Amino acid sequence: MRNLAVIPARGGSKRIPSKNIRHFLGKPVLAYSIEAAMESDLFDEVMVSTDDPEIAEIAVRYGAKVPFLRSPENSDDHATLADVLLEVIAEYSKAGKEFDTVCCLLPTSPLTRSGRIVEAYQKMVDGNFDSVCPVVAFSYPILRSLEITDEGKLRMMWPEHERTRSQDLKPAYHDAGSFVWVKTPAFLNETTLWCKNGGAIILPETEVQDIDTEEDWRLAEMKWKFLFKS
Repeated sequence: MRNLAVIPARGGSKRIPSKNIRHFLGKPVLAYSIEAAMESDLFDEVMVSTDDPEIAEIAVRYGAKVPFLRSPENSDDHATLADVLLEVIAEYSKAGKEFDTVCCLLPTSPLTRSGRIVEAYQKMVDGNFDSVCPVVAFSYPILRSLEITDEGKLRMMWPEHERTRSQDLKPAYHDAGSFVWVKTPAFLNETTLWCKNGGAIILPETEVQDIDTEEDWRLAEMKWKFLFKS
C-alpha cells in the first residue's frame, strides 16, 4: 500500500506562541513527529501541511516535504483535521499522486514512538479496520466523576454509581492526541478520522501528554526524559 504521513502545523498558536516550532529539549517540537514518521519506514511521503513559511522551512530542514501551503480557509481556528486532510488528498490527486492510507500525526506529540506508528498500522491491516487511533484510559472511572453546580454545590454526575466500586466499572478511554491512521477510501466516504469500522491501540499515560499550557510543556519534557533517557 502507498502510505502518506500528514503533519498539520499551522502558524498563529495563541496559548503557546509559535507552539509548533518552539524548541523542545533542543530542537523544534515539530521535528519529533517528522522523525518518528520517517523512522517507522512505512511512508512513501512525509509532508507538513502549513500556512506558515517559517514552519515550512523547518519542516523541510528535518526531512519532510511541503509541496504546497495550506489555504486560508483551512488555516483558521475553525478548520478541523478532517478539513485539512481533505485538502491535502485533493492537492495530491491534482498532482497525480494517490495514497491508500493517510496517517495524521500531530506536530506537538514528541512522545510518539515510531514503533507505536507501526503497531497501529499493523492493527489496521491485520484487523481489517478502516482507521486506528491510539487511546489512553482515564486515570479514574469517569462514571464516578463529580460536578460543581452553578450554586457551588458538589454533585455526582452519575449518582446511580455512588455506591459502585471503581474496580467494577468499565474502563473509559480518550484519544491520545498523537496520531491516527485511516484508509483513504473510508475517510473520503465518512469524512472523519474515527471511522465506524475503527480500532484502537492502548497507550500508557507515560506516552501521552496534551500540550496546551506551559505546565503541559514541562510535563511532556519530564515524560520524554523518562521514556527516552531511562
